[in-house]
Order: sequence, then structure tokens, then C-alpha cells
Amino acid sequence: MHTIDKFFSACFLMAAVCLGSAAQTTSAGSGERQPSRLSVGGYGEVALTRNFFSDNAKRYVNAAEHKDDPSHGQFDVPHAVVYLGYDFGKGWTMGTEIEFEHGGTGASYEHEYDEFNEWEQELEKGGEVELEQFWLQKSFSRAANIKVGHIVVPVGLTNAYHEPLNFFTVYRPEGESLILPSTWHQTGASFWGRSAGVRYEVQLLAGLNADQFTHTGWIHKGAATPLEYEVANTFGTAARLDWYAAGGLRCGLSAYYGHSIGNSVPREASGVTATYRGEVFVGSLDFTYKGHNWIARGQADYGHLGDAEQLNYFYNRINKQSPYHHSTRLVSSMAYAAGIEAGYDILSQIRETRDNGKKLYLFGRYEQYNPYAQPTQGISYDYTFVRRMAAGINYYPLPEVCVKAEYSHRFLLSKYNDEPSVSIGVAYAGWFK
Repeated sequence: MHTIDKFFSACFLMAAVCLGSAAQTTSAGSGERQPSRLSVGGYGEVALTRNFFSDNAKRYVNAAEHKDDPSHGQFDVPHAVVYLGYDFGKGWTMGTEIEFEHGGTGASYEHEYDEFNEWEQELEKGGEVELEQFWLQKSFSRAANIKVGHIVVPVGLTNAYHEPLNFFTVYRPEGESLILPSTWHQTGASFWGRSAGVRYEVQLLAGLNADQFTHTGWIHKGAATPLEYEVANTFGTAARLDWYAAGGLRCGLSAYYGHSIGNSVPREASGVTATYRGEVFVGSLDFTYKGHNWIARGQADYGHLGDAEQLNYFYNRINKQSPYHHSTRLVSSMAYAAGIEAGYDILSQIRETRDNGKKLYLFGRYEQYNPYAQPTQGISYDYTFVRRMAAGINYYPLPEVCVKAEYSHRFLLSKYNDEPSVSIGVAYAGWFK
């Protein structure tokens, strides 16, 4: 080879090495690419629904009068979430989850059936943009991690696995999301780990606020606060245990316990809020199974509220100037929700679609729930008892994207009108970096 050819060959080789070095960040002496410390991801969903029943606030009081009311429709962006995480090194990590609910910010109005058919401005901390997670974590090992900040409370199947690709229905499973905060997130501390196929977690949290409990949603609003901070006059504890068995089966057990009365502003030195505790207990069993082209999920939740008959006399609940929930309707001492769903990937039987990763699940779901399962002071609201069936499809053109369609039907007691609907949704979930 001529000298000039050798010179250009050497220059070309050096340029290639430099370009390769610029394209990859390598750890010293290893020759391996160093992973980025920044993680970016998220999930979101868009839903279109037609409800073939009345939307009149008195449809349960005068059911016969509203039997033939016209259908009504709604478009919604239930959740759009951005994840940001960072690995500081030496076991220290940070995570955030910013959630945009219903496609907007600021205040909204609700037609409150359980508050005398009033129009009410809904006040939520941060409006319709919420900091759903913000935490710092120190990992000592796979089996021992401490997390402090604003964290998800993993009680129930939906809270532990709330991303839209973790359920078949267009909206989150109805019963569990109705009686429990969803997604349940509060400020506190968590110890968690995983060992030998078992994941465990214990949390210390600010207590729930009984002023926010309702007869149609039980403790659903109890974790929300209209203030700039979470009141922590009382505390709550949550725990979760997941067992990962062979063959794609996971079984979970979770629970919550805490006091809820007196956990608001102002804190009284005497009176009913200083006398009663309002003990809240929630216990939940759940499972998921993935295998042989099937996905199945199920959960059963039971909740108990102590001193429920006292809530009707609280100052914040009867004072309409307060930012808390106000109603003369009673709250039940018991609530429950149970549901099961299963779907089969029919495209798994077609070689071409099976090879390119596309999936089409035909699914069915049944659930039963009641946020007012035990009459308080002998007063019943029996329209809260619901059995619901849903059937539809989930189509995955890509593993991170799903197109959903379903027909659902709420079966109420015979003196009320059933509530059928049709929904279509598009959802995604994944890590971008």
C-alpha cells in the first residue's frame, strides 16, 4: 500500500473511533454503554361514551318519570400523566408523576345529587393538575428500600396497577374506584422490598378526612384536600403483599387502617370531632393471571367505618361556607366492591399477527359494589347497590398502545332504571427514555 493510502486509512480509522466514542458514553475501562440516569415515561387515555339512560339528578327519586329520557354523551381525557425519574447514584433515586385529569386545569362544576341537586364548584388541591407522586428513595438492597414523599397507596388492585393497560374496560374498574380514592396518593413514608418471589410494602401516611366522605362514594374523596397541605392530626397505615407464583399468577393482599374524624381544619378541643375517632379499615384481595393467551384479573374489597352515624353532625359538613363536603345524607359504616374480568387473545391463533406482536383480546367483566352497604340510623339509599356487566375488545397494534371498545350495563334494583352505555377509548403507557 502506498504511503498516502496508509495515511488516509489511518485518518479514516481514527475518525471512526472518535465518532463511535461520541455516539456512546462508556464507563471507564469497561467498553460498555453507560445507561442514562434520567427516565421519562407516562400514560394517557381518551374516552368517548354514550349513556342510554337519564342524566337527571332526580332519576333515582322519580325513576318512572325519567325512564324515557334521551341518551347523553361525553368525551373525556380521564388521565394524561408524565413520569420523570432520576438516578443520583449510590442507591439514591427520585421519581415524580404529574397528572392532568379531564384535559384541563382550574376549577370545575359538578351537579351534586347528594347535595340537594345543587351546582357545586369542585375545589381540588392544584385544580385539575395534580402532583400524584414526588419521592426520594434510598435503596440498600433489592430487599430493603425506603421511600419518602408523595406516594401511591397500593390498597386494592386498581391503585396498585392503575395504568390503563392494566384493565380491559375503557374507564378504571368502576366499583373499586368508586369506594376508594383512585388513584390513592398521599404524603408519607414507605418501606418496601422484594425477595424470593414476594414483594412487600408498609406505609405511614396522613390520615383520611371524614368531612369528605359521602353516601355514594364512601371514602373516595377522603384523601383529597382543598388546602395547600395535607392535614395530619391523625395518621394512617397501609400495607401490601404480592406473591409471584410460577406460570404467570400473582396474588395480592393489601390493607389500610387509620382514624378520620378530627383530621380537618379547625381542630376542636372538645365536641364530636374530639370525642369520636372514625376508624377506617379496608381489606383487599386481588390476583392477576397471564398465560396461554389469557389474561384474568379480580379483586374483592371490604371497608368498615367506625362512628359513621356521627358524621352528619360535624360543623364542616353542615356549614356550606366550608370547602369540605356538605350534605344531610348519611355515610355507611360498610362498603364493598368485587369484580373479575378475563380476556383471550384471538390473534394468537393467526401466525402472521402472532409473529408481529399484535393482540386482540375479547373480554368480559362482572362486578358488584355498594358504597352504602349498611344502613345508618335505619336510613337506606338502595340505589347505591349496583351489579355491572361489560364486554368488549382490546386491540394492541403495539405493546404500548391499546384501542378499547365496550358495552356495559349497570343493573340496579327493580324500582330503578338500568343504565346501559357504549364506550370507545384509546390508551398508551410506556417509557420514552
